[in-house]
Amino acid sequence: MEWLRLRLSGTDAVLLMALLGLACGAFTGGVILGFRWLIENGQGALLGGGGEDFGTLAAHWRLLLPVVGGLVLGLLLTWVGESGRSTGVAYVMERLHYFQARLPLRNAVVQFFGAAGAIISGFSVGREGPGVHLGAASGSQLGQWLGLPNNALRTLVACGVAAAIAASFNTPLAGVVFAMEVVMMEYTLAGFLPVMLAAVTATVLTQIIYGSNPAFSVPPTYLESFWELPYLLMMGLIIGGLAAAFIRSLDWFSTRPAKLPLWVRTTLAGLLVGVLAMAVPEVMGVGYDTVGRILLGELGLVLMIALVVAKLIASTAAVGMGIPGGLIGPTVVIGAAAGGAIGHLGQLIMPGMASPPAFYAMVGLGAMMGATLRAPLAALTAMLELTYNPAIIMPGMLTIAAASLCASEVFGKDSVFLHQLKLKGRHVRNRAVLQSLSRLGIARIMDRSISVTGDHVNREELTEILSSDPRWLLIREPPNGEPLALLAAADLLQYLELEPEADEINLMAIPARRLEPAAIELQASLREALDVFQESDAEALYVVHAPAPGFQRYYGVVTRQDLENQYYAA
Repeated sequence: MEWLRLRLSGTDAVLLMALLGLACGAFTGGVILGFRWLIENGQGALLGGGGEDFGTLAAHWRLLLPVVGGLVLGLLLTWVGESGRSTGVAYVMERLHYFQARLPLRNAVVQFFGAAGAIISGFSVGREGPGVHLGAASGSQLGQWLGLPNNALRTLVACGVAAAIAASFNTPLAGVVFAMEVVMMEYTLAGFLPVMLAAVTATVLTQIIYGSNPAFSVPPTYLESFWELPYLLMMGLIIGGLAAAFIRSLDWFSTRPAKLPLWVRTTLAGLLVGVLAMAVPEVMGVGYDTVGRILLGELGLVLMIALVVAKLIASTAAVGMGIPGGLIGPTVVIGAAAGGAIGHLGQLIMPGMASPPAFYAMVGLGAMMGATLRAPLAALTAMLELTYNPAIIMPGMLTIAAASLCASEVFGKDSVFLHQLKLKGRHVRNRAVLQSLSRLGIARIMDRSISVTGDHVNREELTEILSSDPRWLLIREPPNGEPLALLAAADLLQYLELEPEADEINLMAIPARRLEPAAIELQASLREALDVFQESDAEALYVVHAPAPGFQRYYGVVTRQDLENQYYAA
């Protein structure tokens, strides 16, 4: 295991990371299948059949179900405590960038059962956001169990995210792109390969259970005329405005009721969803059955417009007021409904328009997803894999670009996940140099030639210490106390040559340069080492690991110069 940890501290252990990616994909795939099983069986028991047609419930049940569900979830989350109820994609990004990709098991359990309960209760939330959290936690927990360095944990988190998206949507390519574009915010060859294998493994498991059909079965549709491109461009701008409204609404529901007790907020969210569901039953649940109906042209113009408004309010209210659900699914539904409505309006305004509303619904789906998540490539690949229709790539690129530019440049909105982090006072630092340092473990550059000694030693003890030819001596307070300094062995040897008669030697008093030390864990990345140097007066770091309580092993030394060399090389 020690060899494995040291080997994975660099970026060249591609084969080892690929094998770990396969393991992570299988583990995550099993977790996501269990999550889907819980949701589908819960909804089946409640609705008396397959699918999520909450419209079969009487109006008063559509009102009561989310209210009771919100109250129960609020009480349970209050009991869990503030530290345990943080969930979702934004939480994964926070743990990745601020906590060395270490995701607690407790929060993942809350996400598993909390999100399942929310969806079964009819809340207008998605299962992909919770799936991303569960996948990231699966990768992180696997790496923590194996004691892997933090740079390897980051890659396993990306593997888990890709596997979760692949297993949820049956979209392996979109899973890979989402993990790298949205969560990791970087593209590297060493990271791509294990993430790809994780996504493939999870997809295979999903297809064994659910089959290989695309998520939405629609007849082939095409852009019939290039004269429709200006209309698509206009649609992109409209959906960009919808994405900005979505983020603004989430902001309002996240901040305005924040002073209310959590159980009150979640109950109010349930009441709002219930009231909307009395008029528009399709607002309840994830909504993929509704998307399928939109793509088949089964929903009218008025209902699609009503669904856009209701889904936007219900989804942002639920997540903003504390329901542990996802935001990716609602953007898919809102985008499909908005695109379908714009396609219908186009045919009314321009009777000669050849492309059917279903085509506009497919393109709108990707545009809303791309603009809200600020992930244009992930949205494009998801749109392609969800429909198996390559004809939508070119018009999809145009509409996604227009929607993303409108949301960011006209309305000044960032990714919805980065926006959630900013509300918590977190700002993701994704500078290229810092990302490069995050990909390397401290073990990759440490000088392993180190010996540990007390501050007062005799010549016989020094002879034994120097027999192993160390380059560094870590001086500690006796007996086995706190490290005092790092002393270059060359300086000690020079002193011994000048003072051949010296017997009892105080290593803290001899004329030599002693470096102020600070500890860093063997699992740490070079980015963590940079943080330690910036936050302390340390001149060098000694690398330690505690394989058992009360026992520490010293592995090596990293000086400021060592790290600066790596920093400028990056």
